[in-house]
Amino acid sequence: MKRRPTLLSALAVLLVAGLTAGCGGSSEKAQRPYTPNIDPADFVREIDNKYFPLKPGTTFVYAGNAERDEMAVTHTTKQIMGVECVVVNDRLWEDGKLIEQTYDWYARDKEGNVWYFGEATKEYKEGKVSTEGSWEAGVDGAKPGIMMQANPKVGQSYRQEYYKGHAEDWAQVVNLDETVKVPYGSFKHVLVTKEWTPLEPNLVEHKYYAPGVGPVGPPGGLELIDIKKG
Repeated sequence: MKRRPTLLSALAVLLVAGLTAGCGGSSEKAQRPYTPNIDPADFVREIDNKYFPLKPGTTFVYAGNAERDEMAVTHTTKQIMGVECVVVNDRLWEDGKLIEQTYDWYARDKEGNVWYFGEATKEYKEGKVSTEGSWEAGVDGAKPGIMMQANPKVGQSYRQEYYKGHAEDWAQVVNLDETVKVPYGSFKHVLVTKEWTPLEPNLVEHKYYAPGVGPVGPPGGLELIDIKKG
């Protein structure tokens, strides 16, 4: 479950009352059995969703609040549930010290949805290493979710991941026409989502995605400062 303030950074932490008011419809969905149909034949190699493009060799760099995050799209793939997933190496530093490294696994279906198949994460704290946040679709009941829809519409909500008791993130589209300015540039028609999980009911995160670019981070948080290619 992505709770670190990386490219999917928090804009605000809201009280549970606000969360309940904003996500009522999804609470009902959460009670239904989650059974995504995963057929390897429905997936393609290239991840070119306009809000979440993952081209191998590209590194997104974010900074803010004494933190720095680098999300590198590797040329490596990992087969999960028969689907060839792109491996993304995401590293987070605080005050110049590496505090987390995660390998995330993504794949795009033929419709353009970007699926999240899990993560292998290591958190470094007080000389100890924790892999508590790791999970893989198809293992121990874990199931993939959609990280980015092909055609987002305001009000739509969807599961981003599912590993009962460990990774249960949801997202909802709240805006498709936001204007955002970060160190890397100014962007219009930005997609804004809010994300929550029943595992942390007092927390809501808002995330920003610029078309043709990808995650740009919330203004004032971990903001996009550079994109390195090759």
